[in-house]
Amino acid sequence: MLSPKQSLLALALALLSGFMLAGCATFLPMQEFEIPLSRLQREVEERFPFNNRYLELIDVSLSKPVLSLSPKDDRLLASFDAKLLSPLTRQPIEGRMQVSGLLRIDPQRRALVLAEPRLESLGGLADTGNSRLLKLGTMLAEDLLNNTVLYSFAPDTFMVAGQRFNPTRITTRQNSLVVSFEPAR
Repeated sequence: MLSPKQSLLALALALLSGFMLAGCATFLPMQEFEIPLSRLQREVEERFPFNNRYLELIDVSLSKPVLSLSPKDDRLLASFDAKLLSPLTRQPIEGRMQVSGLLRIDPQRRALVLAEPRLESLGGLADTGNSRLLKLGTMLAEDLLNNTVLYSFAPDTFMVAGQRFNPTRITTRQNSLVVSFEPAR
């Protein structure tokens, strides 16, 4: 049997231990999660070929995506074989289309998404010299690729030792992305 003084000391130690354990979660260091470019490439390839009728007039087909990263401006570059077919043209227009975009985390979908897509090149598609084709390519990049999921995180990626973490930064390297997470406040 513990004396009242020993019981009080044991209770104080138990409370102190509990506070220390609870406080450890708030002092967890920033976490980093690296996504190799090869893994992103595989994830994106699963979504292709992409076929869609655009403006109820033009059949658009995108295939053979190839991804690269641009660390200097933190953008992802994606090039596709593109084929446009319209009843207004006799032959399909084919070429290699290149689009770039910023990378963002969508916490609700637990996903890495392409944001602010920008048409970089229409390759052989632009050889026709048609400014309307450039406008169409720009609209395609913006309408079809904006907020496209590039990678889905596992449900436990945002949790470490029972502590919820929020993504705070994406660092673009030559062959990978590094997503930094900090403890949620």
